[in-house]
Formats: sequence, structure tokens, C-alpha cells
Amino acid sequence: MSPMPDTQLPPPRTTGPVSLEEALLRRRSRREFGGAPLSAADLGQLLWAAHGVTGSEGRTTTPTAGNTLPHEVYAITPTGAFRYDGAAHRLEIVDPGDLRTPLRAFYDDERILRAGAVIVLAAVTARTAARYGERAERYVAMGLGHGAQNVLLQAEALGLWAYPVGAHDPEGVARLLSLPEGCLPLYMVPVGHPGVR
Repeated sequence: MSPMPDTQLPPPRTTGPVSLEEALLRRRSRREFGGAPLSAADLGQLLWAAHGVTGSEGRTTTPTAGNTLPHEVYAITPTGAFRYDGAAHRLEIVDPGDLRTPLRAFYDDERILRAGAVIVLAAVTARTAARYGERAERYVAMGLGHGAQNVLLQAEALGLWAYPVGAHDPEGVARLLSLPEGCLPLYMVPVGHPGVR
């Protein structure tokens, strides 16, 4: 896949050959990627599952408390790092380089170097705190968990391998992606084509 800055992604599919029940049955954390890049369609489908828009009223694939929309989704790929604009279903360039190697400084696992993408789920908790106060952190964490599970299930449905990561340095990843102040990456999901079973 060779996305250019601010690239429109192919429309997300709303039907597929794998049922939700089958994806749930097959879901496993698999870390041994083959190294092949993801297609734009597969990357777009994963990002849409993470936090894509599902209707004209702006609702998304993942619930957020009071529709306060604290979630931000990024993708680190071999051809650059991107912010996902769910409303437009497109990629916005963050960095044109392959950030998978410097990402290892904040999550030391060489297997991410063979991932087709690392989906980074971040949040601006202040958006939810403005309405829900001290409950916001819990609500935001719940929403990001929903988003990560959506990515894991979508990966299964696409025949891709994936695993959830929480053992990373959020502040370091935020610096690497030049995230705006108050936007903290709390979850990462490396995804790729199957490698050795």
C-alpha cells in the first residue's frame, strides 16, 4: 500500500464472508507477521472498525459516553504515519517515514517491524470530562477497549493477524506521532498478514 498525504480510503464494506460469531470463535492474539504490506482497502476497513462513522448523524462503530467523541485513531505503516479522519474516511499524513523502528523505543518488540500497520487508539479525555467530570477516564477507557476489540475482530474477518498492546509508553508514542496536547495513546494493535503459525 502506498498512501499519499490526505488519501481517500476505499469505502468500508458492511457485509463480508465471515460472520461475527465466526470472528469471535477464531479471535486469538497472533504476533508472528509475514511482513507483507496491507492493502488500502484492508487498512481502511480496520480503521473504520476502530472508529468509523456509520450514519449521517455522525454515530460511530464504537460507543462513546454522551457522543462526546474523545477518540482519535492513528496508523503507523511502512509508508508513513497517518491520522484517521472517520467522518471523511481518509488518511491525514502525520509523518511520511516508517515510524515502526522508532516506535520500538516505546514498545520493545521487534515483531512490530513486520506488522503491516500498528493501529494506535488515543483519546482526548477532556472532551468527555467537560460533560462527565471524574467519570470521564473510565468512560474513555471503556470506549477504547471497544475500538480495540473491533479491530481485533475485523482483522480476523479479513484473514489478518493482530494482538492488543497496553505495555507501551503513552507519552513517548504521543511525542513520536506529534499528537496535540491532551491526546494520549492508550492502546495499540499491530496487524499484519500471517507469518509462521
